Amino acid sequence: MSAQRDDELPVSETFAPQAAGPTVRRIALGSQLRKLREAREVTREAAGHAIRASASKISRLELGRVASKERDVADLLTLYGVHDGQRRSAFLQLLREANTPGWWHQYGDILPSWFEVYVGLEEAASRIRTYEIQFVPGLLQTESYARALTTRGRPEAAPEEIDRRVAVRMTRQEILTRPAAPQVWAVVDEEALRRPIGGQRVIQGQIEHLIEVTKLPNVTLRVLPARSDGITGEGGPFTILRFAEPELPDVVYLEHLTSAIYLDRRSDVDRYQAVIDTLLVETGSQASTAKTLQTIRREI
Repeated sequence: MSAQRDDELPVSETFAPQAAGPTVRRIALGSQLRKLREAREVTREAAGHAIRASASKISRLELGRVASKERDVADLLTLYGVHDGQRRSAFLQLLREANTPGWWHQYGDILPSWFEVYVGLEEAASRIRTYEIQFVPGLLQTESYARALTTRGRPEAAPEEIDRRVAVRMTRQEILTRPAAPQVWAVVDEEALRRPIGGQRVIQGQIEHLIEVTKLPNVTLRVLPARSDGITGEGGPFTILRFAEPELPDVVYLEHLTSAIYLDRRSDVDRYQAVIDTLLVETGSQASTAKTLQTIRREI
């Protein structure tokens, strides 16, 4: 095993500032535990055995996909040679903060676990790039549009459930105007803006909202013209999340009807980044987008 001392490895609180939410702190904690394990040349199997778990659980813990128990983290720190009381306390404090429920946990009865992960990542992101082909992106939807879309997608849901689902979407949008708001780039297919979700009044209100929200300095919208061949984005909608913490990898989010995929391998992220860069070029300038929005507003 490596003789590297535990005090040579910094506690990840340096890239999990107070402004970071529990999801980022969980990822930060997992990343630091992985570094400690690798520095001591401990296998995932051995680490799992130390906490009475499997290697796959260690993998999920290190990726920040699952919450950790204090006893498990304490046992792993011992296994990895972290004996200094101050450093152990710093790790355990980061763990407690990582396990603090985010605002979205109050909606846990209506949100699938795979989407709760996304909400936490979205809240923590410093840059969000998204491509949408069917609907207006959630961060840019009006309440009326979101309600019409939710009601259509869940016709069996009670009015109270619809209200709560819409509330989640509206609360997510608060990141657009908070201090240190993320930079948001959205590319939306023109046909999505012409789709009469909720009827004429609702979609007209939605277009007017897009005109206004894109006046925010941190929000950029591009409309992919209907005349485009659509080949660049033929893989479907996706979102790329980037974080201010340099040790946290970019994440590509792909949502399906009943699940989602999170990609953070560099080669995967680079490919999606290239796609959205090309889409931004194909869609022209902010001025052309404003003109397109005004045209759609008149025609619908």
